[in-house]
Amino acid sequence: MNLTRRTLLASAALLPVACTGLSYERGIPVSQPKPLPVIRPPQLGQSWTYIKKDMFSGKTLDVITEKLTKLSPMITLDRVTASGDRLPSEIQASWGMVATDTQWPRLLNFSPSLPLWPEQLSTVWAKQITTQYSVAGYPESRLNWQEYMSVQGWEKITVPAGEFVALRFQTLINYESDDANKVDCIRKETVWFAPQIGRWVAREASGSYQIQGQIGAVILEGSYRWELSAYQ
Repeated sequence: MNLTRRTLLASAALLPVACTGLSYERGIPVSQPKPLPVIRPPQLGQSWTYIKKDMFSGKTLDVITEKLTKLSPMITLDRVTASGDRLPSEIQASWGMVATDTQWPRLLNFSPSLPLWPEQLSTVWAKQITTQYSVAGYPESRLNWQEYMSVQGWEKITVPAGEFVALRFQTLINYESDDANKVDCIRKETVWFAPQIGRWVAREASGSYQIQGQIGAVILEGSYRWELSAYQ
């Protein structure tokens, strides 16, 4: 793993800070299923509804439904809020490989695309991935992106949609910001992926960055948690 020492230290610091509000999800460790579950293939009409909460305050920020509306030439998930407002669509180059990611403050386009979940449902799987991204509307600006995705094990986890046996994995991200004043941009995500629904059932994300020239000052970004409340 070639991520910087600052990246590792910053990511470790994110967890206890975020815990001042909601506690992080804790599943119950279980043995790896035998045989391994098969990832549900994409089909038109599949949908997933998530409750998004602020990790610091515990406040519910929104309820978002994602519905699979297109399989070709790329897989498209249209997204709407509880009030019916349309959000940008998630686009996957192939099932599980995201080309347009909606889970950030601004819409990001990746080339090449990034895996949304581990390529192997194995407790020993880990991979470092390097790509580039652009912010939607600025295709000429290509910025560096590096992440390390690693499986942490199988867990039984309960969310509003029910109880699931899910593969827990973590992604540590170090990216180049489009704001030249921001450096050492770090994002840490923990995800519980349920192969039987073809999507994650819980996800937590937090991040930090520093300002160019300000030694030692780490600025925390928003920390959020999503939980599955319904799916089809």
